[in-house]
Amino acid sequence: MVLAKRIRERTGAPSSPCDPNYSPCVPVASDVDCAGGSSKGPAYVKGPVRVIGSDIYKLDRDGDGIGCDD
Repeated sequence: MVLAKRIRERTGAPSSPCDPNYSPCVPVASDVDCAGGSSKGPAYVKGPVRVIGSDIYKLDRDGDGIGCDD
């Protein structure tokens, strides 16, 4: 745990692997898509996930505040 903290401090990597715009955890990545869909990722999340900020990955297609709920 201490080693991981030191690496983050040196590299500037985020302290949390989760994007703060979603709950539960959605990984921080260049793009995140709903698991089981036809999109190409590189990261996937199994829903449903609640949008609690900006829907930067466009997981909430119907605008109801819940993403990957199909």
